[in-house]
Amino acid sequence: MRRYLRENALGLAFGVLFLLVLVGEAFAGHADFNQQQLTEGLLPVSLWRYVTSASFAADVAENWQSEYLQFFLYIYLTVWLLQKGSPESKGLDQAGRESDKDQQVGAFAGENSPAWAKRRGWRLTLFSNSLGLAMGLIFFASWLTQSIAGAAAFNERQLADQQDPVSWGDYLGEPDFWNRTLQNWQSELLAVASMAILSIYLRQRGSSQSKPVGAAHTLTGVEG
Repeated sequence: MRRYLRENALGLAFGVLFLLVLVGEAFAGHADFNQQQLTEGLLPVSLWRYVTSASFAADVAENWQSEYLQFFLYIYLTVWLLQKGSPESKGLDQAGRESDKDQQVGAFAGENSPAWAKRRGWRLTLFSNSLGLAMGLIFFASWLTQSIAGAAAFNERQLADQQDPVSWGDYLGEPDFWNRTLQNWQSELLAVASMAILSIYLRQRGSSQSKPVGAAHTLTGVEG
């Protein structure tokens, strides 16, 4: 067990932190939601009713989709785009999909390579793009969930204000939807750009996301 925890500590730590923060969001969101209910002269709702509501689903999904959009774009853009001096970039002579030898696929696959890395055809193509595709699918699923839950939450407010509800398609054109969406996208894109650029000049000793402390600022694609 101790060895398992040591070898999987990063994933387990972030998993636990995720659950703790999600629970915290549920309690904080519940309190905020009930404050709004009381302000509008409505009855407060239970925690269970809140966490199963469209409002909570939309809040959670809108953050998930922006995070996975960040990863999806970063995975694909770093195939071709470079940043001199950043450990987040490939080397300046490695732009593109690289050769089979560099990627250890097909005839260049090793004994311990994944089975589909040794194949040709659609299996290799699918496996070669599986990470980006997975991130893209999770992004789309989160975006779809946000849009559906957001439309339901929006219509609840419409009915409370004695206004006509809108269809899901019409909601996609509402400022409410795009305001919730774009405010998350811009923050994620800024964070990625900051990491790529600041890691050129700043260091974190021992981190896999930083260059070695003594590495030159111009050294590209090297992590400590």
